[in-house]
Amino acid sequence: MKDHRPARLRFLGATDTVTGSRYLIEAQGRRLLIDCGLFQGYKRIRDRNRARFHVPPGTLDAVILTHAHLDHTGYLPSLVRDGFTGPVYATPGTEDLCRLLLPDSGYLQEEEAKHANSRGSTRHHPAVPLYTAADAVRSLDNFQVRDFDSPIPLGEGLKATFIPAGHILGAAQILLTTPGRSVHFTGDLGRPDDPLMRAPRALGAVDVLVTESTYGNRIHPPVGPEQELGDVISRVTRRGGVVMIAAFAVGRAETVLLHLSRLRRKGGIPDIPVYLNSPMAIDASEMYKRHPEEHRLRQEEFDAMYRLAIPTRSVDDSKLLNLRGGPMIIISASGMLSGGRILHHLETYGPDPRNAVVLSGYQVGGTRGASLAAGEKELRIYGQNVRIRAEVIQLASLSAHADSTELLDWMRSAAVPPIMTYITHGEPDASDALRVRIKHELGWPTRVPEYLEDVHLDNPR
Repeated sequence: MKDHRPARLRFLGATDTVTGSRYLIEAQGRRLLIDCGLFQGYKRIRDRNRARFHVPPGTLDAVILTHAHLDHTGYLPSLVRDGFTGPVYATPGTEDLCRLLLPDSGYLQEEEAKHANSRGSTRHHPAVPLYTAADAVRSLDNFQVRDFDSPIPLGEGLKATFIPAGHILGAAQILLTTPGRSVHFTGDLGRPDDPLMRAPRALGAVDVLVTESTYGNRIHPPVGPEQELGDVISRVTRRGGVVMIAAFAVGRAETVLLHLSRLRRKGGIPDIPVYLNSPMAIDASEMYKRHPEEHRLRQEEFDAMYRLAIPTRSVDDSKLLNLRGGPMIIISASGMLSGGRILHHLETYGPDPRNAVVLSGYQVGGTRGASLAAGEKELRIYGQNVRIRAEVIQLASLSAHADSTELLDWMRSAAVPPIMTYITHGEPDASDALRVRIKHELGWPTRVPEYLEDVHLDNPR
């Protein structure tokens, strides 16, 4: 029997924040979740991860992922643990990376709870992780891989299609078609001239567009990342310092290595040791090699990147880096200083003004990275206050997100304007700035939806 109720879209996340990507579609008697991300940053935002999910997880028919980053996938282990049994559709690259990211996320949450309990730095007794590594491993059994441009049937008159988005390996835009409407989700949209990933595919004719706005109020600087990196490394090396590059283990670490290897080849940086202190980034390199159709690099460039860096897998080897001193370069996660091995290096090298901390991407409000970028001189790390006297540099030119102008240029490729464009996945000022530009430059009907807002797709407003 046909379901004649109007199709609905509910914004369960990525509104008033750049994290927690979750969109609920209800159509033809089916419940579909586009992305299943973690909220990150300010505590009031992170607390949403602990709240009861907005519909019983067992009533969801499928989850469809745009890409592997945790703000788009990191709630999956909780959803499966709490009763979701349906398929999780993902591209091959996204599935590969989730097999690294999700268990690691569970492990880190267990470690953080353990640290909090051992140091008494928690108001909860005992502190418990949101989910465990075992929960994350179990959630991987739900994954079903689908290729780009291969429609996924989801029920009577419903289908979804993955469209290349650039950004990172496996990243997809999602085109969802219902009997009455087509809805296009950008996910995280890559840049047209990204040095690592290919450009996102142009926007076609759609009824409703749901776009990210991470850099909706910014234009990336014209100076190239190689020049910025080269200047920083040369300056810090002259004073015998350590350059700590905080990089997302998937995507950003590879881009940093690419630029460093090109700089080294041209003599643009001194011949000092480079350590890749991220087991996940080391493993991710093999996955990029398996999907050459998605990126721009030749095999010889891959080889040069990974010859440059000394891989650091074990905890003991990571600790030894804190005894070594400079000059050297350490590339380590996490990119927003929210956890991982980079924190131990910050404890050791952060108080010394000879050293430098390089923030290689967007810093979500409420994270340690955002605090440093804003000029804070003290960070709370593992229950202790750590004075940061090292130089702090934020490299906007390394971003893998399209900026405001690049987003508008991508939208201009649409044959006809969407009936409505919803702006999500950005801080309030970024989302509203993009809304203003779309309204004034494209003349499209555009809104910034509110958290938990519910709209009818037959009459989007």
